[in-house]
Amino acid sequence: MTLLAELVRASAAVAATSSRLAKTRVIADCLRALEPDEIEIALPYLSGEIRQGKLTLGHATLQAAMGNPAAAPAVSLREVDCAFAELKGVKGKGAASRRSSRLKSLFSRATAGEQDFLLRLIVGELRQGALEGVMLEAVAAAAELPAAEVRRAATFAGGIPRVARAALSGGRTALGQFSIRLMQPVLPMLAQPSEDVATALGVLGSALFEWKLDGARVQVHKSGEDIRVFTRNLNDVTVGVPEVVHALKSANAHSLILDGEAIALRADGRPHPFQVTMRRFSRKLDVEAVRAELPLSVFFFDCLLRDGEPLVDRGAGERHDILRKALPGAFATPSLVTDDRVKAEAFYADALAHGHEGLMAKALDAPYEAGRRGAGWLKLKRARTLDLVVLAAEWGHGRRRGRLSNLHLGARDPRSGGFVMLGKTFKGLTDETLEWQTRELLARETRRDDGTVHVRPELVVEIAFNDVQESPHYPAGMALRFARVKGYRPDKRPEEADTLDTVRTIYQQSLS
Repeated sequence: MTLLAELVRASAAVAATSSRLAKTRVIADCLRALEPDEIEIALPYLSGEIRQGKLTLGHATLQAAMGNPAAAPAVSLREVDCAFAELKGVKGKGAASRRSSRLKSLFSRATAGEQDFLLRLIVGELRQGALEGVMLEAVAAAAELPAAEVRRAATFAGGIPRVARAALSGGRTALGQFSIRLMQPVLPMLAQPSEDVATALGVLGSALFEWKLDGARVQVHKSGEDIRVFTRNLNDVTVGVPEVVHALKSANAHSLILDGEAIALRADGRPHPFQVTMRRFSRKLDVEAVRAELPLSVFFFDCLLRDGEPLVDRGAGERHDILRKALPGAFATPSLVTDDRVKAEAFYADALAHGHEGLMAKALDAPYEAGRRGAGWLKLKRARTLDLVVLAAEWGHGRRRGRLSNLHLGARDPRSGGFVMLGKTFKGLTDETLEWQTRELLARETRRDDGTVHVRPELVVEIAFNDVQESPHYPAGMALRFARVKGYRPDKRPEEADTLDTVRTIYQQSLS
């Protein structure tokens, strides 16, 4: 039985060094010492996460549980996991009181250091630099396996904890259970930004260009008549999107796994804003009623499996052709394969003329790297936008009094795992958005000072801006100029937010 104190010591050691190799070594040593059923508990903690998900405990409840620490370590990892499971499950009348009592019981048996660790873990502020890449390397080192094999298994498992337990318990043989398979969604492949068509062609050579649609990313699995639809966060939304299910009825294949975009189009074929499309993904909707009012279209751009054969290791060009043989053309994203800049730019202009975001440019030999921002996929957008995380918000004035308005925006620091502030904005917010964000931000409150509510960094917002300028007022030395809210992205996780490196690249390009 492993004590929480041992994990706290490992976490402190990881946070105390900036060396990736040292972090990997500490985590690997920690994992080797765990019992098999403890691995899936400890590994998320070392990443600053809880396997039960967010506990949504209020600031007052947490503060009331602090103090009166135990003199010596006595709490086990299993006991913490059990307590978190109970806290997650408490519902109904008197839930707040029962949560408070259970939390106090846990904290009363923890030392001061353990209380601090648990508090930061619960509120999402345990940032020790144990990012996904470090965790994968640590699991590989602990199991004495190649990191590439562990990374691939984690891709198809949808996360690292199950893979870590299998690797440490059964080695390479046990990793065989993790492969792309029907009805087990995988994280989508992501793209890196590119300045323009010429730059993309310079990087990729002859490339596959596709319209970039501003819809909801969907992954659809078909096994005979059984069809299921998953979001980019791997949530099953089949019941809410019958149009997507219907599209697969006409497929020329018994089994398929497809990647695409569901999007609400106007009568003239131009897209509704992203936020309008996302209304179709609310679980509380009367599906048939909203379907009549806001029908969805679906366009697929990738095929990960066909008739039982995995395709992720094949090139994007080959998968493109397989997709178009499996589906009617009406359900395929418009595409062009070329090395001609003039033709590619005309295709780009056509996508913009139809109201879409821009283009995707893909290397013809690029495999499908699930869950990764692969170098073989580039995105070209007309307007500069960044996906940032809300760190805090200030109370509004005048007609916005009583609502959280001015947002503090942060980019992800890939080295520390934290978020670095780049500026503020209150522009682009509708009354509806103000009401929604006030409610959602207060639910994530961690502390207050001088009219500002600081929150857990969980909400991703798409920010349009003119350029990046040098600024002494923010820790990154940069700030966004004329930033305005384009819309929230509830389909994206904080770890998918744009990085400081991306912002710095944009700034450097503005100087040339």
